[in-house]
Amino acid sequence: MQQNKVSFGRVFWPSLLAVFIMTIIGLIIFFVTIYGIIGSFGLFGSSQLKVKENTVLHMKLNGQILERGNMEIDPFALNFQTSIGLSDILIGIEEAKKDSRIKGIFLELEDLRCGYSTARQIRKALKDFKSSGKFVVAYNSGELITQKEYYLSSAASEVYGFPTSVMEFVGLGTEISFYKKGLDMLGVEVQVVRGKNNDFKSAVEPFFRSEMSDSSRLQLKTYLSSMWKDIRNDIAVDRKLSISSLNNIADSVKIRRTADGVKYKLLDAILYRDQVIDIIRKKTHLFENMDVEFLSMEKYSRKKFFETQMAMQSKSPNIAVIVADGEISKGGKGINSNSICKLFQDVRKNSSIESVVFRINSPGGSALASEEIWREVKLTSEKMKVIVSMGDVAASGGYYIASPANYIFAEPTTITGSIGVFGLIPYTGKLLENKLGITFDRTFTNEHAVMSTNRKLTDFEYKMVQGEVDETYDLFLSRVAKGRKMAKDAVNLYARGRVWTGIDAKNIGLVDEIGGLEDAIKYAAKNSSITDIRVQYYPLVKDNPLANIIEFIEDAQDEEFVEANSKIPQEIIELYHQFKDLESISGIQMRLPYQIDIR
Repeated sequence: MQQNKVSFGRVFWPSLLAVFIMTIIGLIIFFVTIYGIIGSFGLFGSSQLKVKENTVLHMKLNGQILERGNMEIDPFALNFQTSIGLSDILIGIEEAKKDSRIKGIFLELEDLRCGYSTARQIRKALKDFKSSGKFVVAYNSGELITQKEYYLSSAASEVYGFPTSVMEFVGLGTEISFYKKGLDMLGVEVQVVRGKNNDFKSAVEPFFRSEMSDSSRLQLKTYLSSMWKDIRNDIAVDRKLSISSLNNIADSVKIRRTADGVKYKLLDAILYRDQVIDIIRKKTHLFENMDVEFLSMEKYSRKKFFETQMAMQSKSPNIAVIVADGEISKGGKGINSNSICKLFQDVRKNSSIESVVFRINSPGGSALASEEIWREVKLTSEKMKVIVSMGDVAASGGYYIASPANYIFAEPTTITGSIGVFGLIPYTGKLLENKLGITFDRTFTNEHAVMSTNRKLTDFEYKMVQGEVDETYDLFLSRVAKGRKMAKDAVNLYARGRVWTGIDAKNIGLVDEIGGLEDAIKYAAKNSSITDIRVQYYPLVKDNPLANIIEFIEDAQDEEFVEANSKIPQEIIELYHQFKDLESISGIQMRLPYQIDIR
């Protein structure tokens, strides 16, 4: 008798589809349940932030700092994605400075991820906070205390480190990967087309070189030296150390652990966390057996930002801050030209807005999307003053969209310029033929009808692409020349794809003034004769029920919160802990495949 065999595919694919569908259904049920239960408590509205007397803000920076904060649930990773925004932090610190209930800030750093310009703005805000007579205590608690983490913490009144932490203080450097030899081994050739004289546009060099060109090495060395000078000077002032001693420490790698940091006066002491808490307890005049009243800086900042912005929407704001963060493209995440253009259009329609601060943190991206945004900035600058504030980076397309502004601010460590254009055209035909045995043949009505990566460009085609790139570069020069009121030849002298720091860009006329976001807002107000500053951030903040749910569940971890809110169903807390347990599972497991709940 012949047996009918069932193929693997007939079993596997329907099973996979069933699992996927059941997962989606499960997630829908989960979120509907959460929304329903928490909605019954009336948590979809903005809850009032409760700040007790003698409170210390716990400013824990242990992740990425974006321009604007974000809270969401990742249904595929099954965890909560939260990030604090620079705008939130700056407003939070400013509000805390005026809040008599706030006595100080406990700054704790571990795995900080941001640029030096962002770090510089935060440390500047902390120094302003200290000017009110309140304290800032910094604690570097990570396995490795990075140079950037130390730089930010050095603005505090007192700086401590964990006893066994490794600490670095070695200056700035960079390492670039080059792919040419690897591509040669694979049989892949990349045809690079750069704008005319764009010898500093070194982003393409890894595809056709095995080491840096002289131009690339010069610009890297120049802007790293400029950044290091600014970072080193800030530390020298705040720690009361000489420039020469800091350079000597870095050159000789004298600091390797936190004990070295104390020896060379970069740290005040090496302490365990409970000892740092004791210091803060004494600063708040509490007895030994009393707990310090800590409040999350992230929560405080987020609430304060939300409250001020929601209040502003019911008033008549006179300054708009448009935030653009990420790579420039037509759609998707980052700087979406469709969205950014709409924001400028909305601002122009708002009759109460007298000036715009355009906050840019971008390495560039799509030339077409950059041109779309440029157009909206230009139209807005013809109606009202547009002031640009550059973040960690505003280069290439990021500088292009800044060029029509009336005035440009940058931090000393901002990476900017890179006025240049390039294109990459890979040739993969040899790889596919030699490695996989795949060949290609073509037929066409006209000679250049089939241009693909499976054949090299002819000389004519290459010149044609080069012409398009040169034309785009010429347009870039013209845009900058008109916006900066410079001759095109003068712009070309500082362009050619070259990257500059903010301080160097100011010296050559690409930037008007050194300063951060708050400086740009103050200038916008002064320039438009605004005395009562009312700032509205775009995109507009909205009440986010999902953010309220995340915050609600995170609060539920706290025993005091649970005791004070006995109405909270235990199921919600258990669901949260199940989510957290999933995050910690990795590698081979020896555990039950399900949870047994016997009641």
